[in-house]
Amino acid sequence: MTHSDREPCKGEEGQITVLIIGYILVSLLVVAVVTAVSAVYIEHKKLLSVADGAALSAADSFRVSGIDAEAGEPAPTLDSGSVAGAAEAYLERSGAAARFNSLSLDPATGATDPRTARVVLTAVVHPPLVNFLVPSGIPIAATADARADLTR
Repeated sequence: MTHSDREPCKGEEGQITVLIIGYILVSLLVVAVVTAVSAVYIEHKKLLSVADGAALSAADSFRVSGIDAEAGEPAPTLDSGSVAGAAEAYLERSGAAARFNSLSLDPATGATDPRTARVVLTAVVHPPLVNFLVPSGIPIAATADARADLTR
């Protein structure tokens, strides 16, 4: 009896098909998860870029209030109201609200000290392929700090 003359064992027909279907499903699941995670990561980096620009704009909203005792030069001073106002104006000028879902300026935005502007932005990401699992989206936040500097 040759190798090709053997009959397949009973009960083993179609087992490879189940294995192939299982591997395909696992592969599709991995692709969906990697795509969703990548989309969230990329949107977070975009939001961080906008937060950096808003923080730089807010750091330029300082006022000069007195002389720095150590350097003997005028010292820039930031307040939370001007930081939040400058960040909001930057977001309007840049059109960031059109690029992000539910973009908002977090209440933590303000001056952490007289020379540092902190901007905290929040948004919602709707990742592809798995959007039906998280219909409300995935919230993301980005924080950026910038220091006011007065130079000649």
